Amino acid sequence: MIANALFAAAILVMAVLFLLAGNLRFLVPYRYLIFHHYAPAIGLYLGVLFLNVSALVFTLGRRFFLKDTGRKLAHFDRELNAGETPMPAQLDREESN
Repeated sequence: MIANALFAAAILVMAVLFLLAGNLRFLVPYRYLIFHHYAPAIGLYLGVLFLNVSALVFTLGRRFFLKDTGRKLAHFDRELNAGETPMPAQLDREESN
């Protein structure tokens, strides 16, 4: 889940960067001056933006894709304890050791 959130955040941040690069073409003659003076601030901003977007994507993923997980796991646990669900062969071998 964390890997998916980081991947989605990277895609979103790159999309924002491409959008900004397209809209700020008039600054191309000054790119050396801008990067020379403001590179640490730009890097810090992008780092904070990436962390915030990844936290947002992670939170939304947990909220919408893991809905009622505890209830579903409790139901599965009750089925296992009642013996209604057949166990896979590899799990039977691990318990016998």
